[in-house]
Amino acid sequence: MQALLRYTDLGSAGLALLLGLVFLVLLEIFKLNSSRSRNPPGPTPLPFVGNLLQFMKDPMNVARSTLQYGDLCSVYVGRRPMIVLNNIEVVKEALVQNGTVFSGRPYMPLIEWVTKGYGIIAVTYGHAWKQQRRFALHTLRNFGLGKKTVEERVAEEAHCLITEMLKHEGKPFNPFHPIMNAVSNIICSIVFGDRFDYNNKRFAKLLEILNENIRLSGSAVGLIFNLVPFIKHLPGPHQKVHQNASSLIGFIREVMEEHEKTLDTENLRDFIDAYLVEISKQKSSKDSTFHEENLLMSTADLFLAGTETTATTLRWGLIFIMNHPEIQERCHEEIVRVLGYDRAPSMDDRTSLPYTHATVHEILRFGNIAPLGVIHQTTETTQLRGFTIPKGTEITPNLMAILQDKEHWKHPDTFNPENFLDENGQFCKNEFFLPFSLGPRVCLGESLARTELFIFFTSLLQRLRFSWPHDAPPIDMNGSMGVVRMPYPFHMICRSRGHSVPSSPVTPGVSPVHHNRM
Repeated sequence: MQALLRYTDLGSAGLALLLGLVFLVLLEIFKLNSSRSRNPPGPTPLPFVGNLLQFMKDPMNVARSTLQYGDLCSVYVGRRPMIVLNNIEVVKEALVQNGTVFSGRPYMPLIEWVTKGYGIIAVTYGHAWKQQRRFALHTLRNFGLGKKTVEERVAEEAHCLITEMLKHEGKPFNPFHPIMNAVSNIICSIVFGDRFDYNNKRFAKLLEILNENIRLSGSAVGLIFNLVPFIKHLPGPHQKVHQNASSLIGFIREVMEEHEKTLDTENLRDFIDAYLVEISKQKSSKDSTFHEENLLMSTADLFLAGTETTATTLRWGLIFIMNHPEIQERCHEEIVRVLGYDRAPSMDDRTSLPYTHATVHEILRFGNIAPLGVIHQTTETTQLRGFTIPKGTEITPNLMAILQDKEHWKHPDTFNPENFLDENGQFCKNEFFLPFSLGPRVCLGESLARTELFIFFTSLLQRLRFSWPHDAPPIDMNGSMGVVRMPYPFHMICRSRGHSVPSSPVTPGVSPVHHNRM
């Protein structure tokens, strides 16, 4: 009898648990349907996880598929709707005409875990963000951003990159590290006042973990963590993200402490020096956001943004020109005709190199490293295209849809510099070219990225010919989706165009190239 009662109790408990789960699922479906009725149309989400499984399986297809739902599309990341803006008119309406309303940043547990809410990129719209961004822009300009000095620095680093690549001449090699190192050296010279040799093992490891965090943060690892952040207490690949971030911050802290010991307020060397002086100036201000933690994270943001995006775009560029050798040859012929083999390119040469200039733009357009841009958040309840968008709603521009709009590009789905050339072969702008987004949160380093991409690309094609190894497997052109869309690792072959690499000149007005002693 007691055994029967025990089984009855267990059966009752199991039935109660089952009914409870059914009730929770039905309640979640009811809430989901209620939310969907108020929001723009979109793909059908699942209870609790939304469209997360589709994102994890094929993020590029999700970006493409949102177009079928119209100007606005709702995609659910877990239980939260994210509104995708699918054309340039609605993007301008939101991010430009109503920029302050659409310039927030959502709370993302993984980002919060590693940044503690400091920095520039992931900080929401408000006083702290305004102070940090304004200071960063002003300081970067003081140290050469948008000026000839940075152009000359990039040209000098391009020479170093060519020399490094020619060490592998005629042999297959992975260009990941030399390209990352070269691009990173530009932002490092501004932020840290130094550059790093290509054989510096510690810096190579730092670039490797930076790339790993970009990949993991935007992958299933990051998506799952943001959905169930309590897993930070459990082992798993998310712990690697935290360890990598700690290593990067540790490196920056070492540089900061060295700067504190050698600081000369009358002779500022770089961004860190300027920030240390600003901390001292603002000590008495109650609303100051300048302190060591923000210094560390703002520096990390500049280092990350100034390295990964441009380096990734250059890697895509190499893939495109190896896939289209006729475009590579046409660029080379134009460059040599205008510059010869030895004169370093400058931004003033763009008008004389329309085809090369167009090719660089096409790399940005077709490379499309941020298909859904960077996620924004509404700072207050607003209206958009007849929908009420509550405060705190996630918003993202579908940059891929705009960059491949079939009505406004001559060759939307193929790599073709003719997209940026008129009938006379001259470079022409296109208002649908928005790789750096729009509005108050437009890419902080846009002018630096444009300078680096043009000078690095032109210098490389001036001196080198790139090709695939004869046994290279076909590369997946969808790439790997992290925070940015990266190409899968690949090997290539470079060969000199037949002229010796000139010795690196010391350009007037440019400080000598330094080598960090780490």
